[in-house]
Parts: sequence; structure tokens; C-alpha cells
Amino acid sequence: MNQDVITRMLEQVATGEVSIEDARTALSGIELNEETYEAAIDHGVFNRAAPGTIVRASLRPSGTSALVILTSIWGLGWTLYWAGSMTYGLFNGWDQQQLSYHFAMTMVSLIIMGIVYLKWVLPDLVIVKHRRGKYIGEKDPESWKKYEV
Repeated sequence: MNQDVITRMLEQVATGEVSIEDARTALSGIELNEETYEAAIDHGVFNRAAPGTIVRASLRPSGTSALVILTSIWGLGWTLYWAGSMTYGLFNGWDQQQLSYHFAMTMVSLIIMGIVYLKWVLPDLVIVKHRRGKYIGEKDPESWKKYEV
């Protein structure tokens, strides 16, 4: 997770890497009044996001693990092998049963890669702003107009 300078400095003060006096001198030129603080909070809370925008997303921590990367490379290699041999067989008149086997192995490799992607790489949390459902209230019967033909 990305951290800003102030959060990192507060953590360094908490662990004792930076003294309190050094942190105060580093932050001496920064001014934050209550109006600016409230405006920043109100901006994040009260400004409405447009429908369809991703408000927050976080990747799974295992999405960049070595096992996922090796499985992706393995799947890509076998997919290219089976698809290439199937293409070669198509042009050289191989039997239909052998071609269907190569096609099935290509699909199995792609399915394994898809399962790994869905299980370990796909974002763990995605919050998307949705449009509210429309509500139509009851029509007042006294406001109806009578039309004569």
C-alpha cells in the first residue's frame, strides 16, 4: 500500500528511527487549518462519484507470487505448443481424432490458467459506484385528465 510522507514519518517516530524534535523541524513549514482539513474530508465524503467508476480496488497479495507466475508461464508454453501442433496438423492432413485431442489440450491449458487467474490474481475487492434504481411514486387520481374522443 502506498504511504505518504507524513504517515511514513509518523511510523518512523513510533519506531524510534526519527526523534520527535527532528520530525517537528521537518514539518515546521506545513500549515493545516481547520477549514482546509474539513474541506479535504468533505471532498472525499460528499462528492458523488460518477456511475461506473471504481471507487476502491485491492489486489490479492498472492497475485504476484512465484507460483502464479510459473503457472502462467507453464500454461502459456503448453498452450502455444498444443495450438501450434494443432495448426501444423491441420495443414498436413492429420486425423480428426488427433486434432480434437490437441484442441482439447489447448482448452485444458487455457482453463487451468483461467482458474489460477480467478482464484489468485483477480482483485479481492472492487467497489463500483452504481446508479440508483428509479422510484416512481403513485399517481394522484385527482390529477388525471379525462380525454374524450
